[in-house]
Amino acid sequence: MAYGLVAFGTAMGEEVAVKDVVAEYTEDVERVLGYGYDHVHRAAPGVGLTDLAVDAGRSALAAAGLAPRDVDLLVLAVTDLTEYLYWDAAAATAHGLGLRRAEAVLVDQGCVGGVTAFDAVAGRFATHPGYRTALVIGANRTVEAYWNRLDTHSLLFSDGAAATVVTRESTSLRWLASHAETDGAYADFFRMDIGGGAEPFAAGSPAPMVRDAWDIMEHFGYDSERFAAFADEINDRTARAVHRACKQARVTEEDLRWLVLLNDNTRVLTAQADLVGVPTARTNLRWAGRNGHFGAADHLFFLAALRESDEPDPGDLVALAANGRGMHWASAIFSW
Repeated sequence: MAYGLVAFGTAMGEEVAVKDVVAEYTEDVERVLGYGYDHVHRAAPGVGLTDLAVDAGRSALAAAGLAPRDVDLLVLAVTDLTEYLYWDAAAATAHGLGLRRAEAVLVDQGCVGGVTAFDAVAGRFATHPGYRTALVIGANRTVEAYWNRLDTHSLLFSDGAAATVVTRESTSLRWLASHAETDGAYADFFRMDIGGGAEPFAAGSPAPMVRDAWDIMEHFGYDSERFAAFADEINDRTARAVHRACKQARVTEEDLRWLVLLNDNTRVLTAQADLVGVPTARTNLRWAGRNGHFGAADHLFFLAALRESDEPDPGDLVALAANGRGMHWASAIFSW
């Protein structure tokens, strides 16, 4: 089942320099600045995840010259909580875009969802011969009441959404293969303990916050060697996902012209690129440092930037790769 990416659209929060706002989020200023990010994007109060998703989706449809009635499938990949609980953000986004007949699918696998969303499209296209056009959107809107965008993780989180129009007929950015795998042993990492069925919100409950990197350290008994081994595992399995996706596409890592990873910090992104064997000059390293981490939207943002740059040549192979809480690892291969 093959398809191609036709056009892109993006929406971002306001750009702010990390050095100007880091003290608002943490006392450990030097550590955060050491991650290598210059800016993050913060949405204005009252702007929700689906607002960003609708703006990006509308822009992508306009770029493709399509109307809402032309869309058969919407896939929305999210990272943080959406505006409401007991609520389908994909359906709300479809409504905001004026999609009246398209199927809406929500992918909620953290940062990896921007990659696994393409597998979801392949599956739907395979089982629904009548689907010709899909809209894929990755979106992140950090809920700062629960998640410190600069201090919870070693990635600095930005607010924004990126979208692409997908058609069966397109010969540009042709999807070739995907691979995904999950290890649920790490499912509790970055969990929010209060607010779910196990412990609902209640009067007098502690202020709910997402578990952070210190909780992960606790999981490993504050043993630096075990924690370092876990970090190596994340990188190794990301590279393995690329290898297995390449194998399915009948290409090798040496054939790859571009590698698009999460907008991770400089050290991690460089380590993953080295494991795959693609020079950092042909990754999203500089773009990541300039803009921050948009969760499930990272890969779409950089593909949109590459399209505008005219750097890729026809036939260039592009690998998308990511890891996300769960833990999930995934990769997808495209031919420019």
